[in-house]
Amino acid sequence: MFETKFIPAEKPDVKFVERPWGSFKQYANNEDCTVSLMTALPGQRLSLQSHTGRAELWIVLDDGALVQVGDKLMECKAGDEIWIPANEKHRLSCPGEVPVRVLEVAFGNWQQDDIERYDDDYQRD
Repeated sequence: MFETKFIPAEKPDVKFVERPWGSFKQYANNEDCTVSLMTALPGQRLSLQSHTGRAELWIVLDDGALVQVGDKLMECKAGDEIWIPANEKHRLSCPGEVPVRVLEVAFGNWQQDDIERYDDDYQRD
């Protein structure tokens, strides 16, 4: 078994730092998290899923991503940030003709066994 890690109930503060050359946003500062870059291909979508062991912050990198959180469906553009609390149903879709990417910052225990699927185009459990 593994140690249960802290799962924030709300989106953590994002630090905005300006520099002479521009700026950056810091989504996690010395925190225990897992960062993944997800790519959805044209006409494809992830399963409608939830996780008990983690919450996720999605940062949309490309215009055209379609994101579902709970019953809310959002047409996203690059730069949008979506907070997905633990146990909340969510899905990423790519309805357009070019792939869309989302940077996922997951807080808690990231593990494949944590996925509960409610609907899946690929018939996975």
